[in-house]
Amino acid sequence: MASWCVRAVRQSYYVAASPSLLRASPRLLCTAAHQKSGQGAEEDQKAEQSPAEKALVEEKGHLEEQLKEVTDKYTRSLADMENLRTRSQKMVEDAKKYGIQGFCKDLLEVADILEKATDSVPKEEVTSQKNPHLKNLYDGLVMTETQIQKVFAKHGLFKLNPDGGQKFDPYEHEALFHAPVEGKEPGTVAIVTKVGYKLHGRTLRPALVGVAKAP
Repeated sequence: MASWCVRAVRQSYYVAASPSLLRASPRLLCTAAHQKSGQGAEEDQKAEQSPAEKALVEEKGHLEEQLKEVTDKYTRSLADMENLRTRSQKMVEDAKKYGIQGFCKDLLEVADILEKATDSVPKEEVTSQKNPHLKNLYDGLVMTETQIQKVFAKHGLFKLNPDGGQKFDPYEHEALFHAPVEGKEPGTVAIVTKVGYKLHGRTLRPALVGVAKAP
């Protein structure tokens, strides 16, 4: 009996010596009760949401979907307009570059005639002083041919004259015949019968050539 009384007195002493424990316990209980009541209030608020608020939430979702759809259409329209602008700009640039294509083709015939005229004059007749009138005529033809080639180069038109031994290119050459030629590799240009022309890197008229083949 005496020992039980001693233990009871000790426990009472420990509780009295620790007032913080006594103060903390009510505070913790109050916090837990407040949190529980707050969660319950939120659940009640969600459960008690009025029909008008539900309609507003649905309307908000609908408007957000419409906004997303309109934004996507606007972005696609901007991309289409940019592509159209790029294509239009390229078409304008090509029209400036190749708009004279038909005119150049007509002038090529004139250049061919001048070249044939100068090549048909015998060199010995030009170098000698027997016929000064022929020499003057020849010099005039050469000057005219040189000037027309300068005009061609000014507008991006250049002569396409493949050298012997160059590999045959179907985009730049047109084969008139295939024949075995001594000293020429098969598939290379053996002879040029008519020069071609390029306009700004695009073949305007292919060169007419003969192609070497294996014997």
